[in-house]
Amino acid sequence: MSRNLLAALTLMVLPLSAQETAPSDFRFHFEVLAESLPQPMTMQEAPDGRIFFHEIAGKVKAFDPRTKLVSEVGQITVTTSQENGLLGMALDPEFEKNSWIYFMHSPTDYDGQYISRFTLKDGALDMDSRRDLLSWPEQREQCCHHAGTLRFGPDGCLYISTGDNTNPFNDSEGYAPIDERPDRGPWDAQKSSANTNDLRGKILRIRPTPEGGYTIPEGNLFPEGTPKTRPEIFAMGFRNPWRFNIDPKSGFVYVGDVGPDAGGDREERGPRGYDTVNQLRGPGNYGWPYSRGNRVYIDYDFAAKVPGAVYDKTRPSNQSPNNTGLAELPPVQAPFVFYPGADSPEFPILGKGGRTACGGPVFHYDAAFEKTGGLPEYFDGMVLFYDWQRPFIHWARLDEEGNLKEILPFTAAARVAQGDDDGSGRFQIKRPVDFFFGTDGALYLLDYGETWGANADSRLVRVSYQRGNLAPVTKATVTPTAGPEPLELTLSAGGSKDHEGDAVTFEWRVGDQVIAKGEEAKVTMKDPGDFRVELVVSDDKGAVGKAVVPVTVGNSVPVVKFLSPQEGDFFTPGEPVSFRLEVSDPEDGASKGREAEFSVRTLVSSSWAAADGKLSDVDPGLSRMKQSDCFNCHSVDQKLVGPTLMDIAKKYKGQPGAVELSVDRVIKGSANVWGPIPMLPHPQHTADEVHMMVKWIYSLADGQTTPTVARGLEGQITAPKDGKLATGLVEATFTDLGKAPAGSLAGKATVKLRTRKLEAEQADALEGPRKQGKVIGSTAHGHVARFRSINLAEVAKAKVRASSGGAGGTIEFRSGAPDGPLLGSLVVPQTGGWDQFQDFETTLTKTQGRADVCLVFVNPGKGGLMNVDWVEFRK
Repeated sequence: MSRNLLAALTLMVLPLSAQETAPSDFRFHFEVLAESLPQPMTMQEAPDGRIFFHEIAGKVKAFDPRTKLVSEVGQITVTTSQENGLLGMALDPEFEKNSWIYFMHSPTDYDGQYISRFTLKDGALDMDSRRDLLSWPEQREQCCHHAGTLRFGPDGCLYISTGDNTNPFNDSEGYAPIDERPDRGPWDAQKSSANTNDLRGKILRIRPTPEGGYTIPEGNLFPEGTPKTRPEIFAMGFRNPWRFNIDPKSGFVYVGDVGPDAGGDREERGPRGYDTVNQLRGPGNYGWPYSRGNRVYIDYDFAAKVPGAVYDKTRPSNQSPNNTGLAELPPVQAPFVFYPGADSPEFPILGKGGRTACGGPVFHYDAAFEKTGGLPEYFDGMVLFYDWQRPFIHWARLDEEGNLKEILPFTAAARVAQGDDDGSGRFQIKRPVDFFFGTDGALYLLDYGETWGANADSRLVRVSYQRGNLAPVTKATVTPTAGPEPLELTLSAGGSKDHEGDAVTFEWRVGDQVIAKGEEAKVTMKDPGDFRVELVVSDDKGAVGKAVVPVTVGNSVPVVKFLSPQEGDFFTPGEPVSFRLEVSDPEDGASKGREAEFSVRTLVSSSWAAADGKLSDVDPGLSRMKQSDCFNCHSVDQKLVGPTLMDIAKKYKGQPGAVELSVDRVIKGSANVWGPIPMLPHPQHTADEVHMMVKWIYSLADGQTTPTVARGLEGQITAPKDGKLATGLVEATFTDLGKAPAGSLAGKATVKLRTRKLEAEQADALEGPRKQGKVIGSTAHGHVARFRSINLAEVAKAKVRASSGGAGGTIEFRSGAPDGPLLGSLVVPQTGGWDQFQDFETTLTKTQGRADVCLVFVNPGKGGLMNVDWVEFRK
């Protein structure tokens, strides 16, 4: 029995008293550095503190900690079909001197992968500097598994992970894909992972040269010149080693290898699927496709459909006709951690669910971290490992010899889960995709976001550790925040607390005046005006926390209502959406009969997103203007308080120094430039933010209007012409005149729109079916997919894209409930496979009004009916 296996099997009997006291969870601090990063993959910190990262579609970006801005530094052309793309990135160890960056990318003109080096010049990738170090062919007839992490080790070598490039579906049924029938190479991982003469399914190790090539370092699995082998191979026998990291001190490589899907053991095939985290102390074979976890598969004749002999881990042999390497392979190494989709008897802390195992970085403590927010010494030498799909993040504590001693939770300060915020106040991480420990000792993570596609909630996060006496957590609630005078306010400090348990006092202030004391209070504000009600919470050691709530006395918030469109209405990309509004305000009155007066103070804006949450491209300058107060005084082409934005563009565009002058005026304010009315200062914005706003204004030209902003109680917003759009959010804001000395207030209303083609996995409710990436599956008789509030008056037909490799069945469209009136139905037969999608259409009974539409799956007594990609409600 190997040392790693013995450590794993005895893991859970260690006495709790042997464990040290963990740091307090409340001292972990989460800071979001950047958001909306479409499909981020890997990242690395440069010596100057910039964080370089890349997206699977080919963009390379950098976050600058000084400006807090993300900039695009280049784009590499890639294919993203079958899980390809811009897969990995690594900065050269001498990056500060040579500015070299290495990438693993999937070219459009070559069926395979490239490792290429580029030089960063003047903040951008110099595309002419490209040097191709290494390439290897892949089959692109079928999917998938390319891995793609790149890391430099402490030995100066570049480590590269590659996938088995094998289709795991069809006759393999989630077990070992070892189909040796003619023309079934894409379904046989023996051609790649178990092939000593192939670079797929491996961890490669090379030493790049300044000229753009590489040499073979000592210590790889096969000495250079060994027949039927590739000397680049450091470790073999991997399925999809998607994410790995290297301990900068020991040089150990921690590899997460994504496993197959079989949910249970099968006598004639072998074990269920396991994901593994592997500790590579040196070269070795990690078993795929002959073993998984600590179990072995059974040889299988796919033509005769009969099992053969059990594979031997100590002397594995590759007899596949698709093998071009050695027949006799190195013995299989035991995994560091392994777990199935179900609960793990060996590692119960890992829970159950989906699986995408990832090997994370190793933390090494430095006393300097006490001043930089780095993690505490408690975590010294621990390995972070995680799962992108389930998801989870855990620490692996090692003994003095580097063996696994115990697994610890990441921190209770974070909630690692997909779905909506649970209201606990914990920081939510949805799909951790990459980590590193910065030179400051803090942990940096990329969160991929909610879905498998591009997500608006993806983000770059810094996790630091706060030391010393912390200020009390201060939360203030004031109800109401606006209304006529005298205004009675209810004050609450509910949710405020001192993490260390110190005694605290509560004071409520307006300016220098204390208006109340205590955690709860009631006060009456008699004088009109705009005020800042401040809650001050002090502990007995002198630490102070503050929170401010703006309150307006003497003016009420106006009420805005959409007459059209209504919530859930349909839109068509590229076509206008008509809107009509009404406004009422206690002080200003109602808009009816005063449309012209109210229209100039009504701003309508919109945002649009694809089904995966990716926002439609909106100029960042426009986005920041919509978040500020710019449109209270300016319109694109209608004069309000200040000049039109079009007039500003005409006057200044093209003039030397005009952008810088405008940026300065926006931040500091100005007077007598366009008339006697001054522009208020905007110190809340950075120069970089204002620069983006001004650049957008200067981009305006005659005849050009923005489709996302309009002014008035009635008009049109044009949806972007993007066929991938799935949802739109239209927001109307009316700003009243105020009632001196009380300032003006804004009221808002929003409606959410959707395209007629709705992704099945975006159904409002699934009662039985399960999301499986971009489709729903696991459908059985009586299961339901519900789409809420469909305007049936605008629907005459329904079209569905579906597949079935099983029983097939009928989809019934029912109004209101699963047993509601039948609107129509269609039959989905066996289509030839789960990946063989076809379109099916039916006519629906004409119905007035709005109702939930329930797709009910029907085939009595049967399961595994079909997969559904999308449903379209047609005119």
